[in-house]
Amino acid sequence: MALGMGPFAASLIAGSAAGTAVDMILFPLDTIKTRLQSKSGFWKSGGFSGIYRGIGPAFVGSAPNAAVFFCTYDTSKRLMEQSFKITGNSGVHMAAASLGEVIACVVRVPVEIVKQRQQTSKRSALSIMSNTLKMEGFRGFYRGYFSTIFREIPFSVIQFPLWEGFKSQIVKTKGSCSPLQSSICGAFAGGIAACLTTPLDVAKTRIMLADVSSVESRGSLFPVWKIIYEQKGVRGLFAGVLPRTLWISFGGFIFFGTYEVVKKFVIL
Repeated sequence: MALGMGPFAASLIAGSAAGTAVDMILFPLDTIKTRLQSKSGFWKSGGFSGIYRGIGPAFVGSAPNAAVFFCTYDTSKRLMEQSFKITGNSGVHMAAASLGEVIACVVRVPVEIVKQRQQTSKRSALSIMSNTLKMEGFRGFYRGYFSTIFREIPFSVIQFPLWEGFKSQIVKTKGSCSPLQSSICGAFAGGIAACLTTPLDVAKTRIMLADVSSVESRGSLFPVWKIIYEQKGVRGLFAGVLPRTLWISFGGFIFFGTYEVVKKFVIL
């Protein structure tokens, strides 16, 4: 039975539930991916030990991050479709997803900073936050903001039109798209986007984990890519591609499925 909420509240609740479900269930894959991408390498960053290190910040940030993204995505998509009198347009999906990522990164980046530094060290979240404030000030929590946006926008520009397109094809063929079918569409769309944007994710991770005085900490993508390529070649640019692709594929299945189920339950 639906709770009779409007579309904005439905997006808020559904996005929060979906984001939290993914981050908690698939957290070990995220840790493995981060350690593979770190400058010190997988084993020196912890290997398979402490695989849930950093789950606290992830849990705190996952719901607001996903809620902000989906509220922005759904609202802007609806407004653009009403304004231009079009539906199912890939350009609208791309623009809405890009705007959603820019806004959501205000929440996502500080969480990522603390989470990834915990994943690759034995420090507590409180210690990392204290040290970041001491060494870099409040701005330190937004190191890698632009590299994160440069990762997320191409990712969303690939993922969301694919997700919407896959669903549209199912609707044309079957007449409707169930939450399970939407989940499968999300898994394929997410996996494709994850694989293609891995070099952007590697650079973002390096920037966030870098020492304050290093070149990587300045936040520029091309110098970071150059350093990675000189150290490890093309393989270095695609470090962690398998766990990232698996994480986001399974994550897409869980995320979009949870989102559709919860939204269907709470919307008018």
